[in-house]
Amino acid sequence: MLKRTPFYDFHVSKNAKLVDFAGWEMPILYRSIVDEHEQTRKSGGIFDVSHMGRLAFSGKDAVRFLDHVLTRNCAAMTVGQSRYSLVCNEAGGVLDDVIVSRDKKNWIMVVNSSNREKLVRHFQSVRKAGDFDVDMVDNTDSTAMVALQGPKVIDRMGEFLPTVKDLKRYGFESGTLMMLIKYTVFRSGYTGEDGIELIIPAKLAPMAIKMLGGKEDKEGATLRPAGLGARDTLRLEAGMPLYGHELNETIDPISASLSWAVDLNKEFIGAAALRQIATDGPKRKLVGLELEGRRIARQDAPVLSADGQTIGIVTSGTFGPTVQKSIAMAYVDTAHTPEGTQLAVDLKGTTNAATVVKLPFYKRA
Repeated sequence: MLKRTPFYDFHVSKNAKLVDFAGWEMPILYRSIVDEHEQTRKSGGIFDVSHMGRLAFSGKDAVRFLDHVLTRNCAAMTVGQSRYSLVCNEAGGVLDDVIVSRDKKNWIMVVNSSNREKLVRHFQSVRKAGDFDVDMVDNTDSTAMVALQGPKVIDRMGEFLPTVKDLKRYGFESGTLMMLIKYTVFRSGYTGEDGIELIIPAKLAPMAIKMLGGKEDKEGATLRPAGLGARDTLRLEAGMPLYGHELNETIDPISASLSWAVDLNKEFIGAAALRQIATDGPKRKLVGLELEGRRIARQDAPVLSADGQTIGIVTSGTFGPTVQKSIAMAYVDTAHTPEGTQLAVDLKGTTNAATVVKLPFYKRA
């Protein structure tokens, strides 16, 4: 049986099309992917992201433990600061990409839903092997999480949480709203827009969603619900990697152009392997492709060189509603990655011309 988030009744009331996503019954769309995409680019979209895992770490060795399992330097983080990071295996492959935040008494980690159970087992194994004095609590089922993305989100949310306007990108705070709702809010932009992600108790989710999107869910409203379909076109235009597409356990963060999220000056699981890859140079790199015409390159489509040799593979592709181009991300042999290189993509037997371009495809003004 599929799991349901605390916002399930809201999805049904808005006639969402629900699908199985990593074992959860999630909205793929409410109206249309293009409408929800444009709503987010021009005003604000409400995304249920409660299926993502929420883990809390505390204890004497919490910092030392997180520095051991994450690629970023956690010891240097201050209270109220969040960071994007990777969890790697010994070979440097990515077990997951996460957001880790330092609160006053504990650490909060948001993980991908499909990797939650795998990471919990990994962290328990590392804790036991390293004799770390750290407590880990999985708060996924007791909380709800909603992402609000778009140029008008911060002003709108400022009506409820005045301090949101003061948060810097990748800043966060915890508090109590109306002496009732305990919350944690992050300022983030997975869609390429400004926005926040809000964690609240699961039992208060129905009331919160009415405040955020109930009466506002009308044509022309500032905030309207958006599903996973729009989230994917938005994040692809923004050049954001998605686990299972651009990242997996056989792909290292250096090849994925995520070196900025890896601190090779410290020791962590996978550090030795990543130092070697950085020294030798990756064999393949993640690039952006613009295709001629409107046909879409799907995941696993072969990428071809000018002389027809297979030199890569597509990881994600769509027709970008904002950029009005067929776009894709792909891993390509390093020799073919300079911007402007003319390549092609095999679309089920038909060769479609493509050009290597700089990521992201879309950047907000």
